[in-house]
Amino acid sequence: MRYRYVVRGRVQGVGYRQFAAEAARKSGLSGWVKNLVNGDVETEAQGHAGELAAYETQLRNGPALARVDAVHIEELPELTESSAVFEIRR
Repeated sequence: MRYRYVVRGRVQGVGYRQFAAEAARKSGLSGWVKNLVNGDVETEAQGHAGELAAYETQLRNGPALARVDAVHIEELPELTESSAVFEIRR
């Protein structure tokens, strides 16, 4: 399964990308996370349903200094050539 998440709130300048990347890596997900120009954070993750559910919970909680107002989720087609890497994009 593969999902795109857009996280809204106070999620830039608070370590949110690093937090999301660590949460994804601990769950064994592949994908990426990046800041958007409008102040949101976007992430795509691919893995098993249980791992993705745990990742979504982490995204909704965020790091200590963040304030998550909303998480918008979109299901995407799985990538057939997915790597086991989760990266932080600039």
